[in-house]
Amino acid sequence: TMAGESGAYRLRCSLAAHGQDVRGLTLSLFPPGGFVSVSRDRTARLWAPDGLNRGFTEMHCMSGHSNFVSCVCIIPPSDLYPRGLIATGGNDHNICIFTVDNTAPLYILNGHKNTVCSLSSGKFGTLLSGSWDTTAKIWLNDRCMMTLQGHTAAIWAVKILPEQGLMLTGSADKTIKLWKAGRCERTFTGHEDCVRGLAILSEMEFLSCANDASIRRWQISGECLQVYYGHTNYIYSISVFPQCKGFVTTGEDRSLRIWKEGECAQTIRLPAQSVWCCCVLDNGDIVVGASDGIIRVFTESLERTASAEEIQAFENELSQASIDPKTGDLGDINASDLPGREHLKDPGTRDGQTRLIKDNGKVEAYQWSVSEGRWIKIGDVVGSSGATQQTSGKVLFEGKEYDYVFTIDVNESGPSYKLPYNITDDPWLTAYNFLQKNDLNPMFLDQVAKFIMDNTKGQTLLSTSGQFSDPFTGAGRYVPGSSSGSSTIPAADPFTGAGRYVPGSASNAAAPVGGVDPYTGMSAYESAEAENFYFPKKDAVTFDQANPTQILGKLKELNASATEEHKLTEDDLIILEKLLSATCSTSAETPTAQQLQTLWRAINWPEDIVFPAIDILRLSVRHPTVNENFCSGKDPVQFITLLLKFLNPKGKPANQLLALRALCNCFVCQAGQKLMMEQRDEIMTQAIEMRSCNNKNIHIALATLTLNYAVCLHKVNNIEGKAQCLSVIGTVMEVVQDLEAIFRLLVALGTLISDDTSAVQLAKSLGVDSQIKKYASVSEPAKVKDCCRFVLNLL
Repeated sequence: TMAGESGAYRLRCSLAAHGQDVRGLTLSLFPPGGFVSVSRDRTARLWAPDGLNRGFTEMHCMSGHSNFVSCVCIIPPSDLYPRGLIATGGNDHNICIFTVDNTAPLYILNGHKNTVCSLSSGKFGTLLSGSWDTTAKIWLNDRCMMTLQGHTAAIWAVKILPEQGLMLTGSADKTIKLWKAGRCERTFTGHEDCVRGLAILSEMEFLSCANDASIRRWQISGECLQVYYGHTNYIYSISVFPQCKGFVTTGEDRSLRIWKEGECAQTIRLPAQSVWCCCVLDNGDIVVGASDGIIRVFTESLERTASAEEIQAFENELSQASIDPKTGDLGDINASDLPGREHLKDPGTRDGQTRLIKDNGKVEAYQWSVSEGRWIKIGDVVGSSGATQQTSGKVLFEGKEYDYVFTIDVNESGPSYKLPYNITDDPWLTAYNFLQKNDLNPMFLDQVAKFIMDNTKGQTLLSTSGQFSDPFTGAGRYVPGSSSGSSTIPAADPFTGAGRYVPGSASNAAAPVGGVDPYTGMSAYESAEAENFYFPKKDAVTFDQANPTQILGKLKELNASATEEHKLTEDDLIILEKLLSATCSTSAETPTAQQLQTLWRAINWPEDIVFPAIDILRLSVRHPTVNENFCSGKDPVQFITLLLKFLNPKGKPANQLLALRALCNCFVCQAGQKLMMEQRDEIMTQAIEMRSCNNKNIHIALATLTLNYAVCLHKVNNIEGKAQCLSVIGTVMEVVQDLEAIFRLLVALGTLISDDTSAVQLAKSLGVDSQIKKYASVSEPAKVKDCCRFVLNLL
């Protein structure tokens, strides 16, 4: 070892400022060499290294949460905040953002429905939060951009990877998920209990720790490379040394463990049951926070090591700790078989090894220190009789932490029920919710409430607020995975095999822009570097190509095979013919109510024969009268629901294609735009499933729908809507091959980020720039390359 390094970590200092458990720690950017701590005492504290001695000075104490503070991270410097910002998450469901020189929050982020227990910051001002409500959220400045849904239990750990757009979440459902551009790309399984902590090793590898007392090293590709064992109880946090030279873990077995080259190199015991958190400073010193409210810093540096008196005081405190044998930290203990004090004459075989002895009827625990060559007393093992429940809130029920989880037997023969309870809860409300949840007779209310009060005597904390959160929320919303069903029908004819009526085989006209029309291959145009006439696009792109004779021919042919209840009369067919001529020609006729009723009947045909009817809808919905009728008539939502029904990944490609085109054409009029924007979330969520179809016409229609949304969003500047569109663009680009579809996605992207710095930051943090770079070198059609370069100029 270098001079000045002892090769083992020893105490540097102890900081007793917090009134309760220290739950989170992070390295600070400012002041350099300092850190931030957060606690159950509802405060966050900023610490600076003490120039004169080996300690730290509290610079200030920040308050903003109305309940425990459970996590903290630093948001990197920006032009506006050159010293960065501090973000804290709490049991009040909020995230507070502080500047480094003010004790009150700059702003508060609301949105989670339960405790926020993990935070991680990325580039460009993004912040990722994980919560017991089973979701993670991506924030930009003071707005929530996206919600990551998919875990089925509390999310305990989140990390943004250096590779842009990639995010990790670890959950009480025992899995870790990798997200790209806001969508789940991969699920890592292997842990056998709640995943509690994550740490990044490189762009390709990361570590996780869990309540199963193991640490796992993973490759981003999904492979588990190694499992490390050493802890004897839950592992709460994990932190990596500079240059990834090993890592540190802390847990419920009263210990901090230092891992080098895959082995546990050193174990440091603390006089506290729960060692909640750790962080590593740039100089390699380790800061830990525990359930006794004390922050301790350990160092390898001889200059920074605490004085002999301080180390002695720490060892005395440790030797007086009471160890509860029920926790299993020391294995199964049978007091009658234990040796006496003479057993400590034999040296230990490895660092951190524990040995129990019996002295005057008392059981004592010792731990071997390799660096000092001696046994250090780590506490007295107390009989299980006098042990009280630890109140540091670590009984887990359904993946969340409670002070108590009682087992209640309502009657002898029936099942027993679990009742989780926190000392801050109202016993009556908890009892009421418990009876409701388990469908039990309300007459038990007094009994259950009394049981809670009797069993938590002396454990009431000051009630923090009048409102009590129901502990049984957070049942994960089911988010079905994407289907990979690809269409086997050749793209040339996405239909019945009848080669006569193939909608959309011709290119779609769009209003020419500046004498050139990038949406059709019509004009031979030279690429002009100078002027960007691609975006921001101001008007919707529509599908106008029509052959009314063929459409009606197909409709009549299929009508002949329809069942009696669906069959249209000759009159009905004439009515639809009139509707088509009114909406496809420049005639002055206005579509009638009767025509629209007949069309509504036709588009409700069975899915194997409905496609010509959807095509009539696609063409006629461009007419103001029709648009108004369907998009703001008596039940516009029913109209959207019908179209979305056709976007079922297992449905017929013809219906999928024409329904997407009909949705694109809705954007022609004000009424349609309004409806499409109101139903954006549902429409986009369903439409994106169409990316798995192996059909370029469907991909072009999907890209056009996204582009039409971008046109509307550019006008209203709705950042949440833009975030959803950016996520769709990123996801669809992964699978689309067709360059026309790519071109439309690039125009959509350019339109979304034009004149909006937040949207540019968000696009960068989702890694969109690295995704589109390859299109800057496409030779044909030139519009793809040109448009891509204009977009990259903005990013």
